[in-house]
Amino acid sequence: MKKLNVCMRLATGALAFGLAACGGGKPAAVADMRCEYMRSPVGIDASVAPRFTWNYSGDDEDFVQTACRVRVASTRDALEDTTAAADVLWISPDVLSGVAFVEYDGRALEPHTRYYWNVVVRDGEGGAMVSPVDSFETAKASREGWTARWITDGQDKEFAPAPMLRKSFEVKEGLREARLYASAAAYGKWALNGEAASANRLDPGYTHYDKRNLYAVSDVTGLIVPGENVLSAVLGNGFYNQQGRVATWDFEQARWRDRPRMICELHLLYEDGSREVVTSDGTWKTATGPYVSNNIYSGDTYDARKEIPGWDRPGFDDASWADAVEAADPSPLLVAQHTPAVQVEREIAPVVMQSFGDTVFVYDFGVNMSGVCRLSVEGEEGTTLSLKHGELLKDNGRVEMGNIDIYFYPQPGVEFQTDFYTLRGEGRETFEPDFTYHGFRYVEVKADRPVRLEKDDLTALFLHTAVEPAGSFSCSNELLNKIWAATNQAYLSNLVSIPTDCPQREKNGWTADAHLSVDLGLLNYDGIRFYEKWLDDLVDNQREDGSIAGIIPSSGWGYSDWIGPVWDAVMFIIPEALYNYYGDSRAIEKVYPVCEKYLAYLQNREDEEGLVTYGIGDWVPYKTVTPTEFTTPCFYYLDCRTMARFAELTGRDGTAYARKADRLRETINLKYFHPDSATYANGSQAALATALALGVVPEGYEQAVADRLLASVEATDYHLDFGTLGSKYVLRMLARYGYADAAYKMAAQKDAPSWGAWIEKGFTTLAETWLLSPEFRDASVNHVFLGDISAWMFNVLAGINFDPAEPGFRHIVFRPHFVEGLDWVKAEYRSVCGPIRSEWKREGKKVVLRVSVPLNTRATLYADGREIPVGAGEHVFRF
Repeated sequence: MKKLNVCMRLATGALAFGLAACGGGKPAAVADMRCEYMRSPVGIDASVAPRFTWNYSGDDEDFVQTACRVRVASTRDALEDTTAAADVLWISPDVLSGVAFVEYDGRALEPHTRYYWNVVVRDGEGGAMVSPVDSFETAKASREGWTARWITDGQDKEFAPAPMLRKSFEVKEGLREARLYASAAAYGKWALNGEAASANRLDPGYTHYDKRNLYAVSDVTGLIVPGENVLSAVLGNGFYNQQGRVATWDFEQARWRDRPRMICELHLLYEDGSREVVTSDGTWKTATGPYVSNNIYSGDTYDARKEIPGWDRPGFDDASWADAVEAADPSPLLVAQHTPAVQVEREIAPVVMQSFGDTVFVYDFGVNMSGVCRLSVEGEEGTTLSLKHGELLKDNGRVEMGNIDIYFYPQPGVEFQTDFYTLRGEGRETFEPDFTYHGFRYVEVKADRPVRLEKDDLTALFLHTAVEPAGSFSCSNELLNKIWAATNQAYLSNLVSIPTDCPQREKNGWTADAHLSVDLGLLNYDGIRFYEKWLDDLVDNQREDGSIAGIIPSSGWGYSDWIGPVWDAVMFIIPEALYNYYGDSRAIEKVYPVCEKYLAYLQNREDEEGLVTYGIGDWVPYKTVTPTEFTTPCFYYLDCRTMARFAELTGRDGTAYARKADRLRETINLKYFHPDSATYANGSQAALATALALGVVPEGYEQAVADRLLASVEATDYHLDFGTLGSKYVLRMLARYGYADAAYKMAAQKDAPSWGAWIEKGFTTLAETWLLSPEFRDASVNHVFLGDISAWMFNVLAGINFDPAEPGFRHIVFRPHFVEGLDWVKAEYRSVCGPIRSEWKREGKKVVLRVSVPLNTRATLYADGREIPVGAGEHVFRF
């Protein structure tokens, strides 16, 4: 293939542009091969048609994929050696395009089986390349494939101590590999011979437990020895069995509520090809011990004096233990957990420890987070320590709970965000909660007897769904860098199996919080598997009348007109985002019937003008309240317009939805648009920006409305005056219509109300409201729904954007803004097509822009009033 070397210089003061210099370099090669967006995955649900993706490495900027063909086989040799062709399971038809994506369409995959795959690619010059061989391993195909039974200990659901279960079994010599397939309602902590079966926490993921249960697959080969082995489990309550009304959202009345239970199979494959399976059933033994109680909103209580030495290891006599009780399936579905599991990302040492005598100690970890703490302590037998977790400190240095415990209803022996540990009194002891998590920066440790604690005796464990980082951003304004970091910290803190609003007070999957933060999430993290799992929860949440709850999952709380369509729009916004970022329409196919049913539901709620006006909109505004009567029909319009696109993408007829969208737009403008003043509703910043962002504004009036928005921002001296919707759209619309400098002034403010004011206060995550109330009531400082400013930095300052017409960043739109006040900006996004980079800096009177475009993609640069086509490779531009 030829290298292209172009250098084009225009008139002085204009633009100079060049492609990477010619030279040797590496030819194009297939890279980053993934199955179901995972690398060499173990545990693909055998009933799911796997998706295969890849991109390209090398220096050949001219390389373009013109066709591809994926091959799947039962042996590696079948793909590396043509003499083993009989083992080839499926060869895809030629895909005549540059899209590096193929979905399996062969015969049914067998469960518990490893398969191999590769891809054959043709380029534009007739050449061909063959990728390396990769693998994936299937799990179960259906519930019918399980021989195991759900088991529990037979105690009533109100019984507080956690079930402990064990099974002893023999393993012969010559074990090749072992896989553990395990599910629980709610959480299971599995071990083999006393060693944790995986690094997963709060496993499996949270669902509507009466509709769907997930199971995890772990490679446990290294934990098994010849001879006697013990498989053990301890079960936690989670949202499945909330004991007592400790929170507002009715989980203590959940229709699925019951005693925790589990199901598991341990599959043993030997070198001689033989297999054995250890299953959960009534032959297991059960007891209770030190796990005194656990509650997702309060914490774990553990009494080390009740420990049973050796219970989870070989050689233990369990004759006195009770037999496990076989139990009913919690739900009809038991499916493999493809979403990343919750894991500990990092351990964080305290930056400060302050003691108040010899019984109270307050630790500051320097950063707000979701997680638990590991306590290391020595003391007298029977001494009980409490670990209270909070986000703020009182003036006296003790932990303040008033901003987050407003919805907590105390129960005997239960305190909000507080774990309890009772010492056995035998040297140094370690405590780490298993079945809860908290939102905190500060921890107050209190002992009922004098103890000695040092600064390094408490370690914070930051845990969240283990999404892989995908983006990075930095610039010359350190305030913006801190806002970006705080946004990411808040996002991850609210990613614990579901997208939550806050990790302490609620832990709920609020729908608008999820869709408002989806862009910042997908730009910073590889999130498709996480969101696809939560869309399953959305499917399970819909009621027969078509409505969905404001929190997902929900026990029944939240199906309310108080919440409404702006929140419900999540079913359209997130699937469309996954399509735009990944070029994958599976999420759209999944939700299409849900959306159809929902839009029929909304049609039945229309007023005499054909509008829907109930619910909430620009939540938590600073001062000016934008009328919900305006924002709700705007989102109804968005729903119908998006549904028309969904229909087109999935081969359906979306004409009726497109016509409905046109009628809604016309009615909205007749009722709420004032052409003479180019304003909407009450003229708030949020109203103007929402109308522009959603495409409501009549053609020809867009710039006038944007001018009006600028005037509103100038009237507040470039300070914000909006809530959630404004935080998503105002900065973006200012930049879109020529006012990026004004948007930057707003973004870079340090005094309240602003994002920067939170940083000036010392917050390391984003707050729930622009101003905390003096009495600290109902205002968490670890929310993410006001955080789209992080995505704005990527899209506007660095200028990295997808093209909806060529989704998955097959065509990249670079639209950087060289705003006054910034000297340099640098960003990278590792897209499904490969890494994309944009970096600019000022050099005297010039701005130097460097962009990197992955192989097999193309880009267009919009800058300095020009539209410049850009090919793959590294490029430098000077303005």
